[in-house]
Amino acid sequence: MGSDGHYSRAGGESAAFDAKAMEAYLVKDPQAMALNLARAVENFGKAATEWIGPRERGEVIDPIDPVAEMVKTLSKVIEYWMSEPQRTLDAQSLLLSSYMGIWMNTLQRIATGEAAADPDDLPKDKRFSDEDWRKNPFFSLMRQIYQVTATWAEKLVENADGLDEHTQKKALFYVKQLTAAISPANFALTNPEVFRQTVASNGANLVQGMRILAEDVAAGRGELRLRQTDQSKFRLGENVAITPGKVVARSEICEIIQYQASTETVLKRPLLIVPPWINKFYILDLGAEKSFIKWCVDQGHTVFVVSWVNPEERHARLAWEDYIRDGIDFGLKTIEDATGEKEVNAIGYCVGGTLLAAALAQHAKARNRRIRSVTFFTTQVDFTHAGELKVFVDNEQIEALEQQMNTTGYLAGSKMAAAFNMLRASELIWPYVVSNYLKGQEPTAFDLLYWNSDSTRMTAANHAFYLRNCYLENRLSKGEMVLGGKKITLGDVKIPVYSLAAKEDHIAPARSVFLGCQFFGGDVTFVLSGSGHIAGVVNPPAKHKYQYWTNGPVEGSLDHWMKTATESAGSWWPHWQQWIEKQSDKRVPARIPGGSKLQPLCDAPGTYVRVRS
Repeated sequence: MGSDGHYSRAGGESAAFDAKAMEAYLVKDPQAMALNLARAVENFGKAATEWIGPRERGEVIDPIDPVAEMVKTLSKVIEYWMSEPQRTLDAQSLLLSSYMGIWMNTLQRIATGEAAADPDDLPKDKRFSDEDWRKNPFFSLMRQIYQVTATWAEKLVENADGLDEHTQKKALFYVKQLTAAISPANFALTNPEVFRQTVASNGANLVQGMRILAEDVAAGRGELRLRQTDQSKFRLGENVAITPGKVVARSEICEIIQYQASTETVLKRPLLIVPPWINKFYILDLGAEKSFIKWCVDQGHTVFVVSWVNPEERHARLAWEDYIRDGIDFGLKTIEDATGEKEVNAIGYCVGGTLLAAALAQHAKARNRRIRSVTFFTTQVDFTHAGELKVFVDNEQIEALEQQMNTTGYLAGSKMAAAFNMLRASELIWPYVVSNYLKGQEPTAFDLLYWNSDSTRMTAANHAFYLRNCYLENRLSKGEMVLGGKKITLGDVKIPVYSLAAKEDHIAPARSVFLGCQFFGGDVTFVLSGSGHIAGVVNPPAKHKYQYWTNGPVEGSLDHWMKTATESAGSWWPHWQQWIEKQSDKRVPARIPGGSKLQPLCDAPGTYVRVRS
């Protein structure tokens, strides 16, 4: 060994293993480290107490056992690979040969100091961006073994013949959850960045991290409420949900907000926005620069928004028809009282759009023509190709969920938030686990993640109806959904439709939205935006981000439609405004919230939106 700490080869060549590189991983003050580890364990004990306490008191009930469901699903995959000895041997040989290749490359690297290239099929993964995941032989070995194993496990599911499509998707989902959880990036001793920080701070990061963990479990009242942003930096009505307006009506289910005009004249047809009830409406009003609501006001729309109640036990029996009658129809009546107008343009976002589509079909049966044009944002009305949330939907899981909801009267907002986060666990869960609880870092302020954390509860009756009629049985597009004692059909909806899908949407996939458009009875303008479920919608023109595609009639498949589609840079918002004005561009003097008939109840954003789960 040379005096510079390098191992030397024959002929005087120096290998690249540098002993000095290991200094960052050597504990300098064992006493301080031991003391801080004891403090970290104490804080972890507090987190455990916050978790166990509500369960012992009966405040938290967990009738759904996700582990049992996962084991049952994955056992079907295991059964396939174990049913034939040769098949089992092939699967094992594939994994062992990959391990052997990684091990030989690691030995070569230690002996020669030359970094060997990764196997060709390893995916790019930003969890492993620290340079020691490649430079340090130990961490490089851990990373490669993990990535090879994760890829191998996913291939086992994909190549398991004989599984029905739903079981295969569930199995792949569970495998991805497991592999995301066991990543070496998630553990202090196998994550080089966390390891170095732990040594440098003598474990102070773990003390802080376990304190944050205890606070998050306490904030969730026995459930882990993973903080993704600094919530102290946001105030409703101050820096989010700030567009000026008034609550002009209130029902048991919603408040109706009318926004103050910013132009001298406004479009004669008011605009009613129906957001999803599984989130709060201010995703469309995050701040002045991102607010779709403010932008609409500035284009001359008289904007009304449905702000849904955050349900409690007393709302348990409020169902789909109640949300139409006391939400959408209540909003239409409020608009007429406030403006004198019977004809409106309407927008539905996500499940709010699904509800709106059903309401329109019901209106068509009753010859209710108040809504003269409708816009859907990332809305599914046919669920044949529904997104990854379908892994949570089958008879057994719905029955278990109904049992849980019937106990409390609602589905806790944390449950739905967790489901959405699990769809992108490697991006929305584990990076925050590492940052918050291992590094002990408070998250930065981000308005979108603040909104994402402000989850809402769902009434038992409404959520059960939605899951069974849409995801499980697909009744809306089949013309089998029953509202008011009558079957409704989307073919009766003959008003102009503007349907926006997002290219990277995993909640309402673009091909699902595209297929759904073909069930309406009138003219449909389909537009595909860049990005995903949120950023594809909330894309202000001033940002000059992403793009959108337009084309002719909605026919055939999305792939066929895309072959001749026209791509335009930037936001689709101006394109939509042009479409709206083609329907009717007549203008009238600007209106005041409530008009002459309604006395405003309070300032926007109202009271319902302030109730946190």
